[in-house]
Amino acid sequence: MSASTLPRPSAQPPLTDQEVLSYLSTGLRNRWWPILQSALIEIGGKPLGLTRLAEKLVVWRDTSGTVRVQTDRCPHRSVPLSRGVNEGDRIRCIYHGVEVGTDGTVLAVPGQPGCPLEGKKAVKTYPSQEIGGAIFVWFGDAMHQEPAAFNPPIQLVGEEFSAFPCYADWKASWRYVYDNLMDPMHGTFLHANSHTMFQGETQADFITRDTEHGFFFEKANQRDVNFDWSELVDDGGLYVRLEIPYPKSGGPGGNFGIVSFITPIDETSSACFFWRFRKVSGWVRDTWRFLYRTKLEPRHWHVLEQDRDLLDNCGLGLEKHEMLYQHDAGLIRLRRYLAQQGREQLTALRATA
Repeated sequence: MSASTLPRPSAQPPLTDQEVLSYLSTGLRNRWWPILQSALIEIGGKPLGLTRLAEKLVVWRDTSGTVRVQTDRCPHRSVPLSRGVNEGDRIRCIYHGVEVGTDGTVLAVPGQPGCPLEGKKAVKTYPSQEIGGAIFVWFGDAMHQEPAAFNPPIQLVGEEFSAFPCYADWKASWRYVYDNLMDPMHGTFLHANSHTMFQGETQADFITRDTEHGFFFEKANQRDVNFDWSELVDDGGLYVRLEIPYPKSGGPGGNFGIVSFITPIDETSSACFFWRFRKVSGWVRDTWRFLYRTKLEPRHWHVLEQDRDLLDNCGLGLEKHEMLYQHDAGLIRLRRYLAQQGREQLTALRATA
C-alpha cells in the first residue's frame, strides 16, 4: 500500500459544552492564583499542606525568607511532604528521611546514599510570588509550565492605596462566586439592610463597556449610589474589582473598593480573597486603617457572610435550572468568556496528546 493510500487519522470530534465545563470545574489554567495569606508561612515553620485547583501542594518558607510551593508528595513513597520537617534549605520527609530541595531535587536518601534517586529533580516546584499579603502561584497546563507576566491590581501594590487582605473558604464553585461578583443588582436586595447598600433604585438597565483586559458591567443611569458596577480583569490573573460609595461617616478615602480573586480548591469549594481598599496616603492612610479595624471590618464581614450563606452547598449544575434576564448580562458574558478560554486550552492540549 502506498503512502498516499494509507488511512488518515480521523479528526477529533469537537469538544462538547459538558467537557469544557468539566475542565473548568477545577479552575482556569495559565493564570496566577492566590493560594494563601503570606503571614501564615514563617521562616523555618512547619510545611503546610493544602489543595488549590484540585492539586495537592506543600507550602514552606526557606531560611532566605522565600516561599516555596511544591507538589505535596515525597518522590520515594508518595506520602505527603507537608508531614515532613523544614530544614531551612530543604524538606525532610519523616517516612524514610528523603530530603527534597527548594527546586524539587532530591538532595539525600539517608537509607541508601548514592542511589539513583539522589540528584533527580523529582518534585514539581511551582513559580510563586508574594503580592499584597498573599502568595500567588502560577498554575500552567502541560504546554505552559513557564509563567506569564502578571500585572497585579494597582490597588494592591500602589502607594496611593491602602488595602486589607481578607480570606475565607466557601463551599461553592469558584465560577458561582465570580457570577455573584458580576451581579451588581443583588446588592440592592440581598444587602439592602447593610450600612452602605440601602440606597438606590430597585430597577435598573445595564450596559457593558469593554476594556483592554476585560469589561465593565454597570448600571446605565446610576453611579456612586449602591453597588453599581463590576469590572472583570484578566491580565495574567483573573479578578473582579468593584466600588461601593461611602458616607462621610465612613472616614476618608472616597469610595470603598474590593478586589476579589476566587481560587478554586476543588469542584465545589473555593478559597476567596477579598482585598478591601481605599485611595489614601499619609496621615489619612493611618486614620482609615484604624477606623477600618475598629469599626468597619465586622460590618463588611457581615455582608460577605450574606453572600456565602446563600451560595454555600448549592452544588453544581445550577445553570440548567436558571431563567435569566437583562440584569444577568454580566454573568452571561463572564460565563461565555470562561468557556471560550477553557475550550481553547483544552483543544490545544488534546491536539498535542
